[in-house]
Formats: sequence, C-alpha cells, structure tokens
Amino acid sequence: MERPTFSPFWHRIREMRPRLRPHVQISRQFYRGKRWHVAHDPTSNQFYRLSSVAYDFVLALDGSRTVEAAWQQSLSKFGDQAPTQNEVLELLSQLYNSNLLAMEAAPETAQLLTRGKERTKKRLQQQAVGLMYFRLKLFNPDHILTFLEPLFRPVLNRWGLLAWALFVSYALIQVLSTDLSRFLDGIDSVIAPGNWGWLIVVFVLLKGWHELGHGLICKRFGGQVPEFGAMLLVLLPAPYVDASACWAFPSKWQRMAVGAGGMLFELFVAAIAALIWLQAADGSLTKQVCYYIMLTAGISTVLFNANPLMRFDGYFILSDLIEVPNLMQRSNKMLLHLFQKHIYRLKNVRPPASLPGEQAILITYGILGFFYRIFIFLVITLYVLGMWFIVGVLLAVWTFAMWFFLPLGKFIHWLATNSQLAEHRTRAIATSLGMLALAAVLLGLIPAPDWRRARGVVDSQNRTGVFFGTDGFVQAVHVRPGDTVTAGQPLVTLSSPELDGARRAVTARLAQARLQRAESFARDDAGGAAVAQRQMDAFDQQLADLDRRQQRLVVTAPHDGVVVGPDPSLLMGALVRQGQPATLLVDPTKPRIAAVVSQPDAAWLFQLPPDQLIVQMRLVSDPATIITGHGLRPIPGGQRTLPHPALGFAGGGEIEPEAQDTSGMQAKTDQFNVFIDLPPELLASGSLPVGQRVYLRFTLPSKSILEQVIDRVHKTLQGRVNL
Repeated sequence: MERPTFSPFWHRIREMRPRLRPHVQISRQFYRGKRWHVAHDPTSNQFYRLSSVAYDFVLALDGSRTVEAAWQQSLSKFGDQAPTQNEVLELLSQLYNSNLLAMEAAPETAQLLTRGKERTKKRLQQQAVGLMYFRLKLFNPDHILTFLEPLFRPVLNRWGLLAWALFVSYALIQVLSTDLSRFLDGIDSVIAPGNWGWLIVVFVLLKGWHELGHGLICKRFGGQVPEFGAMLLVLLPAPYVDASACWAFPSKWQRMAVGAGGMLFELFVAAIAALIWLQAADGSLTKQVCYYIMLTAGISTVLFNANPLMRFDGYFILSDLIEVPNLMQRSNKMLLHLFQKHIYRLKNVRPPASLPGEQAILITYGILGFFYRIFIFLVITLYVLGMWFIVGVLLAVWTFAMWFFLPLGKFIHWLATNSQLAEHRTRAIATSLGMLALAAVLLGLIPAPDWRRARGVVDSQNRTGVFFGTDGFVQAVHVRPGDTVTAGQPLVTLSSPELDGARRAVTARLAQARLQRAESFARDDAGGAAVAQRQMDAFDQQLADLDRRQQRLVVTAPHDGVVVGPDPSLLMGALVRQGQPATLLVDPTKPRIAAVVSQPDAAWLFQLPPDQLIVQMRLVSDPATIITGHGLRPIPGGQRTLPHPALGFAGGGEIEPEAQDTSGMQAKTDQFNVFIDLPPELLASGSLPVGQRVYLRFTLPSKSILEQVIDRVHKTLQGRVNL
C-alpha cells in the first residue's frame, strides 16, 4: 500500500522538542513474534503500545532534538519502514492525549495534536453511550490490597490453581450427580420479585469478592490498583477495580491470570456454596443464600465475565491469548477501513493491521461483536421492559440513540467534512444514498419467506390413559416407555399388605359364621341359623370385593399399543392411590403430529386460511428427510394442558411446566395446541414411531423483512410487557 511521506501540517511540529515525561515507565512485550514496547504513566494510568520503529523514534525525542531531526534519523536507520510525517503526527497526538509526552506547543499546535478532544469530555461521552455500564470512582484501594496480598500469596501460584481446579470440579460433579434437577427447578422461584433483596445483596458482595481477585493477582505480579468504584451493570449496582496496570506486564500469562482472577475467586465461593447447599436443610436461610450464590456466580460468570464479545474478563483473556491487543477497537477500525477502501474507494487509507491472519481475526471479531451488541441490546431491553415498562422505554430510547443515532451523526459529519473526500464528495454522498436506498428496498419492499418454527412430537389419534385400580405399593414394573404391548398384558404389579390382612380377617369371620350356623342347626335353632347365614352372605360379598381389588393389583393393557410414558418404573416402591395415572398407551397404527405454539405468536394460526399454511417437518432421527403435513388443526383458545408430555421440560421439551405439576403435562403459560395429519403414504409405511420428536416449519405468505421484524417485536412485547 502506498503511504504518503509528507504532511501539510508538518511545519507546525517540525521544530518542536518533545520528550517522554520523566515518570513514564516502559515495559517490553512480544506479540506474534514481534517486539513491542508499552509506555505507562502511573499518575494518570494511561498506556500506549509502540512498535520497535516507533519506540526508536520516541527515544530520539530527548527534549533537545527536534521532531525533524528525529524523523530524519529514523529514515536513515529504517528506510521504508520508518514512520511517515502523517504517522509521526498521529503518534505524537496519541502520546500527547495519553499524557505521556511533554512539550511546549503553541495553541494552534496543541489544538492540532489534541484534535479538539479532551480526555474528560471523551470519558463523559463514553459514560453516556454505555449507560447500562455506568461507572463512578470511589477511592484508591492499593493500601488495602498491599495488606491482603501477603496473606493470599501462598495460594496465588500454579499449585493453588491446580487445587482450585480440583475443588471446583469436585463441587460441580456433586451437584450434577446428586441434585441437578432440584437446582434447575428452583431458578424460576428465585428470580421472583420477593427474592430481589437477597439477590442484590448476594450479587454486590459476590462481585466485591470477584474484584478482589483481580486486584490481588495484579498486586501479586507487581501492578498497582489505583481505583475502586461502583458501576451500574444493566441497572444493578456492582463494584469494580482498575487493574489495567497488568497491560504493562511482559508475560501474557500474567495478564491472562489477572483477567481470570475475578472468575477464579467467584467460582471458588460458588463451589463452597454448592457443597453447603447439598447438605443444608430444605427451606433454611443457609440453603437459600447458598443457592443465590451458585446461581449468581454461574450466570454472571458464563453470560458476562467469560463472554469474549463483551468488554469484560473474557475479552481481555482472549485478546492476550491470541496476541491481538485492543481487539474490539481495532476490529471496528478494520471494518471501517474496509468500507472506506472498497465502498468509498479512498486512497492511502491504512488498515489497523497488516498481517493477513490478524486482519481475518479483526474482521471476524468485528462482525460477531456487531451482531452480538444488537442481540444483547434487544435481550436486556425486553427484560427491563417486562419488569419496569417506563424504565425500559427510557433505557431503550437512550441506548438506541447512543448506539445508532450518534454513530449516524458522526458518519454524516465525516461525509461532509473529511478532507480525503474533498475531490469525490459528490460520489461519496451518492454512494451513501444508494446504500440507504438499497437497504430500504431489501428490507422494506422485497417480499421474503416468512417462516415460523415450532417443535412437535409424533402422537397417536387413539391415546388411552392407564390408571391404578386400587391403592397399593408398586412391587414390579413389567414395561418401559417404547415397549409394544398386547391387550391384557401386565404392565405394573402392586402389593397391598392392608388388602391381604383384610382378606385374612374376612376369611376368618366367614369361617366363624359357618361354625355358628352349624351349631344352630345342631340345636335346631332356626333363628340363629338364619342370622349366621346372613353374616356368611355379607362376608362372601366382602371377599368377592376384596378379590376384585386384588385382581386390580395387576395393571394390564386395555388394548394393543405402545407405552409412551410417563415411565412407571419411577414409581417403584411408592404408594399409589386408586385413580392415579400409571402410564399412557397409544395405538401406533394411527399417528399424527402434536405441537404447541406460544400464545403471543399464535395469531397467524387463526388469521390465515388452512390452505395458505404450508407445514414442513423433519424427524429428529432423520433430519435430511422433509415431510409435508396436511390438515392443520389448531385448537381455538389457549390452554395449559400439553398434548403430549414430551413437549415439556420433564419430557425433554422446551415448554416450562407449572411449578407444582408432577405429571409433566401442565405448562406454566397458555399454549395453543396444534394437530397435523400425515401423508397417507407415510401412514401406510408405518415408519413413524410414536414419541419421535419433530421440527416443524410453517411457511406463511411472504412479506418484507421489516414487516416480519416489526411483527415479531410486537408479539414479543405483547407476551412480556406488563402495562
């Protein structure tokens, strides 16, 4: 790429004699096999990374040598690798803005170097843009960390990391193998408004411990921690520390250790809480608080801290691991460079990276980060709208303006004033308007397929519930879900000591009544014999009833079919009552598809005639085969009873069940049940086992992407927002 050697502003700085400030510290680092130098000002905690050539140029600026002389010296030493005048001007500007360079400059030169931007103004602007991550500095915690670091030093090493890994793994295995279902079932009740007080307290304390981990490990490797403050993390108060001193550490593993320190400390506490939670009594405050710690540490660590697409711990760890510093900033600059070069066809624009491998990383990360920011904006906004509508609206409007309207304003300003566009501004404006028109046509005018997706299960038109005919204990289970049975085949066998005892007692009373009748006949007592006979008849009836109840101890199949659940073996040894469901039996010769559609997204089921709805299905076991459904029959009116237990959480589905439901058939929210007939040729083949999961795609009449987005957002808000 051609690099213009000369700058029209060179005359303003060529006679200046700048130098690095005396207190600036220099540390050496290696990125992708190349040597770099990091300049650090401890007083302002500002950093700047210099290449070897740039560092040599800055060293030549000793306060007595002019910028012109230093540049000529760099040209003689490095030739084409030496910085150009424009690059020297940019380098001096960035060092000056980072408070790393001392110079005596005329007002117009100072204005040139600062480019009209002050650090305080820029920081306030960043706070406004990132309202969901607002920060407020409180005090300097360095003296506290200096006191605590020797106490933690024995475990802040490789052996401590190994012990941490073993302990956390042990706690995780205990939860997964012992009580995972109870842990998952409690999530919904924990986030109820009544528990927010405890959740906020646990969150703040846990994040304080998290930040202590960053600070202690930074101190362990010789860094300073000059700032402790509070921030609003998606409207939740959270502490933070400034451990950016690790950016000057020569080892990337030390920098990664500081980045991971908070998560290491937090997960250690979560592991302790998990072991206490497993042993604590149900309903106790100890068990409740430990559950809050586990949930908070797990969600915040996985979704936020460990996520490299957000500028938290995972981002800095990834940046050091792949040795691409300033990953997010340079990714955005890389995408901007591609637009300037290929869309606006600007000449002599420098990419933020010259290595092909690094450019690919920046482009990939920039695209992923862009779409993830949109995703997280929608998720957070919808969540806050569902909790506090007015606050959510204000937050959405402000964030949308800062993330979209502000960049749009900057783009318009760049389009109108950028000197590189001076000769081609009309073409650039026309290109911009053309892209806007193209986007409007693609998004708002051109029809696109409107697909709605759901999950279903192969069900039977003939479904029979099998129930226990009497009280008893489950002694033997003869079938499991998926087994084929014939009419009269035993499914479950019960035992009833109470029934056995009652039969023995009635049998004994019957024998006694017979003796009384025989004695009455011997005494020629007709009245006594009649009374004894009536007693015998009553006892015979009781025995017949007890025999019928004993026969019902064996639960049999009412007809031929397939057992589809629930699994009766889960009741092994349990006491069951008469009328309690044992399992479900279906006729596999008459299958159909049963599916559910959420209430906010079900309007199209009833607004469109059935002949305009095309349903395509793929079996989970055979996703390559597409099946076209017929006879779509939605059931009017939302209901909470699912058409099949496999659609709920208990059956491996996606529908959240009612908290007190034990059958797996009751959803937490209203759903619309949909039944779909299968093609006759598929029915004749008999290749669809009942209980098989199915992915469904409904094809609606085509409409523009913008219409589809508006419709989906409207339906989502309709289901979440509490006005």
